Amino acid sequence: MAGADAVETHVVVVGAGPVGLMLAGELRLGGAEVTVLERLDAPTTESRASTLHARTMELLRQRGLLDGPGGFDDPEPPPQEPRGHFGGLPLDLTLPSSHPGQWKVPQTRTEELLGAWAGRLGARVLRGHQVVALRQEQDRVLVTAERGGERREFTARYVVGCDGEHSAVRSLAGIAFPGNDAGRELIRADVDGIDIQNRRFQRLPNGLAIAARRGDGVTRVMVHRFGTPPRGSGEAEFADIVTAWRDVTGEDIAHGTPLWVNSFGDASRQAEHYRTGRVLLAGDAAHQQMPIGGQALNLGLQDAVNLGWKLAATVLGRAPAGLLDTYHDERHAVGRRVLSNIRAQARLLLGGPEVDPVRSVVGELTSYENVRAHLAGMISGLDVRYGDAPRGEEPGPVGARLPELRLDSGATTAELLHSARGLLLVTDGSLTGAAGDWSASVDTVTARPQDTGPLSFGAVLVRPDGYVAWAGGSADGLRTALGRWFAPAAATPPAAHTVPRTPQLTGRRRNMANLTGKTALVTGASRGMGRATAERLAADGALVAVHYGTSEEAAAEVVAGIEKDGGRAFAVKAELGTPGDVHELFLAVEAGLKERTGETDLNILVNNAGVMGGVKAEDTTPEQFDRIFAVNAKAPFFVIQRALANMPDGGRIVNISSGLTRFANPDEIAYAMSKGAVEQLALHYAKLLGPRGITVNSVAPGITRNGNPVFGIPEAVEAMSALSTFNRVGEPQDVADVIAFLVSDDARWVTGSFVDASGGTLLG
Repeated sequence: MAGADAVETHVVVVGAGPVGLMLAGELRLGGAEVTVLERLDAPTTESRASTLHARTMELLRQRGLLDGPGGFDDPEPPPQEPRGHFGGLPLDLTLPSSHPGQWKVPQTRTEELLGAWAGRLGARVLRGHQVVALRQEQDRVLVTAERGGERREFTARYVVGCDGEHSAVRSLAGIAFPGNDAGRELIRADVDGIDIQNRRFQRLPNGLAIAARRGDGVTRVMVHRFGTPPRGSGEAEFADIVTAWRDVTGEDIAHGTPLWVNSFGDASRQAEHYRTGRVLLAGDAAHQQMPIGGQALNLGLQDAVNLGWKLAATVLGRAPAGLLDTYHDERHAVGRRVLSNIRAQARLLLGGPEVDPVRSVVGELTSYENVRAHLAGMISGLDVRYGDAPRGEEPGPVGARLPELRLDSGATTAELLHSARGLLLVTDGSLTGAAGDWSASVDTVTARPQDTGPLSFGAVLVRPDGYVAWAGGSADGLRTALGRWFAPAAATPPAAHTVPRTPQLTGRRRNMANLTGKTALVTGASRGMGRATAERLAADGALVAVHYGTSEEAAAEVVAGIEKDGGRAFAVKAELGTPGDVHELFLAVEAGLKERTGETDLNILVNNAGVMGGVKAEDTTPEQFDRIFAVNAKAPFFVIQRALANMPDGGRIVNISSGLTRFANPDEIAYAMSKGAVEQLALHYAKLLGPRGITVNSVAPGITRNGNPVFGIPEAVEAMSALSTFNRVGEPQDVADVIAFLVSDDARWVTGSFVDASGGTLLG
């Protein structure tokens, strides 16, 4: 196609509203590459939805999006309102939850925070791109977007439409959208400069009036005239709401300044299928409903969390058969139920005097606790259950959300779900190793048994979206459940040609994006093995702190190269082996991490920086000896000591040793001694940190090309190559790939080890 350039990615998400951004973040946590296409050039300033319900808040907490800098609670938690409504009738929404009731967050704020989160995880958002064509092929989807009169083609394995009730994706994919058009509408606006009484669903003879004054002095007004059908085509204008408000309340608000105006009707539609081939729908693209009580936004965000982990596992070849189909099965049923309760509420809310008797009866029923709790669970999303209980049996935990629990380790179950992986909570020691074959997708955590609740079982398997997949005491039952929801580690990944990436990274990448969301510090990363390691970890998805001692220009070049290839990195300076070196290093590391992630967690440390001796034993001075040990042995010890304050459980530490601890060279005795000390760090720290799940290992390179002029002498290279069983000298990438393995989840069972990365030099 003329004027188009092909862009490859795992998933194209169309729509950068809250649902699209939530989905992008979920996909990135699962390791999938994501490009988000948004038709608007800039985020909207209209804060249409303003309510987050309890279940949505729980999901945000499970992803670490509430606490800390850059979260929804920063600088303070949003206002909580325990009371909501059902069709305008007051209703206490409080139910057992970490965040009961409803929470008032403007949609603009929700978009801002979710956009920043998805961006930190590496999602790519392209604004000003209007999707105009879509074509499915056997193993991919071609999406054409137009920007400024030019067209671009995007190639993806899957496309998800999160582009609202007038979804282009839904239309282009030919997905039916049956239901009812609007018969009534509510006009609303945020208006500055007016002083009217607050009204909460006040029914007056001519209609319904709602007014709420915010803390900044702006008043949100909403109005409906009984019996008035929706206006024709076109957006609502301020004059429309001024006229309707006057007719219903008798008040004049024409002197106010409208910040935005819109209207919404009681149309009710649901996509016939949430998936057709390689095209899926989420949010308002999948269901259109009146946004009564904020349910529309919350329904969409919960769609995204249900879909994200399933789609990521599918595109990366880690999904069992049929996993992606469960998205439609589960969320279509939930959407159908929500639309039904919203239609009932719309009739109660916007109906004229004829619905007053029904309102009276429903109002009386809500005084009964079981009725109140039923309606509150439905509105808040806390009662969502996937699958039905066996006939004649009381519902158990399977299919329901896992309530947040604090374990005897001090961690909460919400914290254990931050990385969007499966979670096996074990109370029966005989089941501790039962998920070993699924360890690439499922974390096993031993928990203290509880008297009641989900942990009264021998083990509880929790999906990445926080819903219980299985609970029981049978190893066979557990393996069956694991096989239904997760693929074992031996599952074959997709063929290389079906794993596109965007942007296209260069280098020796093997396990794509297995470090997504992780942070790393590589010391001595401005050249040689350190540079290759920083580049490899960044290519695998980590945010890398590139340490250098003196060459700022070289470090900047490394960072620039990583960013050019689509990775994330920043440079930090500290001259190791000098007083205050570690303090200076971590001041820079923490500042860089906080600026880019909002936190100071450091998941990976590679102690690579070192100095050679190059002096014969008889010529070595005390000053030279002290310098070698200060940089090569003392600095790594105190860097580890300091890093542990930032390193979460499950972290990775790799220390670069040398083949000279096993292969004699009399010209480097002091250097070899210092590297022997480094190997002891791995041995003893591994024992110390085992209970925290932190691995510590040593990597011993042999003769590796490092920029030394000797590598430019063919005869010297030939002689050095003869020492390796492969008959060549090592390349920095050879060692970097070994390090990348040791910091990955694949090496979770390797700690305290000495890894020979000398190309067989130590074989003799």
